[in-house]
Amino acid sequence: MTVHEPVVPTDPAGGRPVVPSRSRLRPLGLGEIELGPGFWSTLQETNAAATLDHCEYWMEREGWLANFDRVAGGTTGRDRPGWCFSDSEVYKLLEALAWEYGRSGRGEVDDAVRRLTARVGRAQDADGYLNTCYGHAGQEPRYSDLETGHELYCTGHLLQAAVARLRTTGPDALVDIARRAADHVCATFGADGAPGLCGHPEIEVGLVELGRALGEERYVEQARIFLDRRGHRTLRQDRVPLGSAYFQDDVPIRRARAWRGHAVRALYLTAAAVDVAVECADRELLAAVEGQWEHTVARRTHVTGGMGSRHQDEGFGEDWELPADRAYCETCAGIASVMVSWRLYLATGDMRYADLVERTFFNVVATSPSADGRAFFYANPLHQRVAGEEARADALSPRAESGMRAPWFDVSCCPTNLARTLATWHTYAAVAEEHGLAVLQYAPARIRAELGDGRVMGVAVETGYPRGGAVLVRVTEAPAGAAALRLRVPAWAAGAELEEGGRRRPVRPGAVVVEREFAVGDQIRLFLPMGPRFTWPDPRIDAVRGCVAVERGPLVYCAEAVGQPDGTDLDEVRVDPSVPPDDRDGRVVVRGLAGTVRATAGAWPYGERAGRAQQDEGSDVELVLTPYHQWAERGPTAMRVWLPTTLGHG
Repeated sequence: MTVHEPVVPTDPAGGRPVVPSRSRLRPLGLGEIELGPGFWSTLQETNAAATLDHCEYWMEREGWLANFDRVAGGTTGRDRPGWCFSDSEVYKLLEALAWEYGRSGRGEVDDAVRRLTARVGRAQDADGYLNTCYGHAGQEPRYSDLETGHELYCTGHLLQAAVARLRTTGPDALVDIARRAADHVCATFGADGAPGLCGHPEIEVGLVELGRALGEERYVEQARIFLDRRGHRTLRQDRVPLGSAYFQDDVPIRRARAWRGHAVRALYLTAAAVDVAVECADRELLAAVEGQWEHTVARRTHVTGGMGSRHQDEGFGEDWELPADRAYCETCAGIASVMVSWRLYLATGDMRYADLVERTFFNVVATSPSADGRAFFYANPLHQRVAGEEARADALSPRAESGMRAPWFDVSCCPTNLARTLATWHTYAAVAEEHGLAVLQYAPARIRAELGDGRVMGVAVETGYPRGGAVLVRVTEAPAGAAALRLRVPAWAAGAELEEGGRRRPVRPGAVVVEREFAVGDQIRLFLPMGPRFTWPDPRIDAVRGCVAVERGPLVYCAEAVGQPDGTDLDEVRVDPSVPPDDRDGRVVVRGLAGTVRATAGAWPYGERAGRAQQDEGSDVELVLTPYHQWAERGPTAMRVWLPTTLGHG
């Protein structure tokens, strides 16, 4: 039996999902930043008021929670409900609840953590093993299917839940459960143990963060061991006949050129690689990941920030394989992308990573939940050819692909992933630097944080972002001596301006730094251009060549069939790119021609005119566009992000 030293309770910053031990940038905790009314606080409050209870209700209804009771009671068998990885949804809910309790302090949330922890804990074996699908009466043996069994994947999410509890509340039963589970993993798969690894990365990121939180270097070392074992084709391909790349087991991570295979697997693995690189001061590994990020973002990422182009493996395609109608863009992949980019930002300070975080937050993460927080998109396509069907509020959806948000899925990884992410959204909004603050994501907020040099700085952020582009930062607590205030200027914000001391000057995308001695009441204003703009794809993206997208600020827009002039068929509209998109009191409008396409004569869709549909002159039309994150909120509808133009054919 392992004896542990007492641990230091509760993160003094109020809880942070990621706390690198080697970084000049310190992420802020739940207690250092408080959101005011706005876009993200609305999502957070909906998450707290509706989504958390919703997730627990469905897991109880589907029997996923009762699986723990059956292990504890010795009544397991082959009739276990849920997929083999359903335990992980319970752990992600526990993590979300722990962060939410740290954010709001609501007693009923703490009660839920304690109630679920008790049920989970009773199912843990004496040696620390904890899983409801394997290793008990009537079940397959432990670790008999490392490729698809997800045992270590589930444990990884358990460890992340414990990190949330430890950093918001302190050591408790959940933390003890996780320590015993982590000890079991190290004893079983350590350098002198079984040479296995999990088909779905996640244990690695959980081990690193628990190791950081508890000061247990051997957990970080075990994560490094798992990373180094991957990429040597040791996982059995016959378990999932999609090749070793599906598992990222085809090439060692240090030699990989781009992210490939199953998108969530690839991104969880990469997040752990950044963590290990930072903790071990492994510059070679960090440089490898930075190169993979650059290649993948430049060639395998959708305009929304979504990742994944193939449905068969929920995976990345080849370079430039970015079809709009077959875009998978799983919500979990978007969240995992944020995890990677956030860690890279903390390691490097490069604002490109914060830019992708923003794009993904607004156009993937915010797209998934319905306005009431009780239905979700699993996949996020950029083109819906035929209106979907309304999902029944009391029915589980068997399909990830859908034209409407569904209350729950046969595989429901996304709702709980959203819940834990939204509960901590504001911890991604700013960081403390050695001698100042950097504001990265814009939302009404009050920030008070200790800088790296020990001084304290406080600011209030006032903004209507993303509707408005003005951001006012007012100093509420000034440190003695000179300090720096760094404001991110998004890559799309050409023409941005900064006003300080009554003087206004242009600033370039990247970051603008104001460094001087501040006084309470000092104000700095950032003005970001928010006019709608056309965005053109790289011509090598064959699927959308000849099309444009429309963006306004950080938001990607789309055309829905609902709300358009009578008789408008999205398939027959061509946008005129010579006329800039217009903002009419918050409504984005583009002009084009309708009825410009008629099918080639006959039953064969190819002909002498290079296989193109015949063009008529058409009639003028104005399309009213919708922020992509709001699509399908008004009911079933066809939808397009990429709009064919009068200059070419999409």
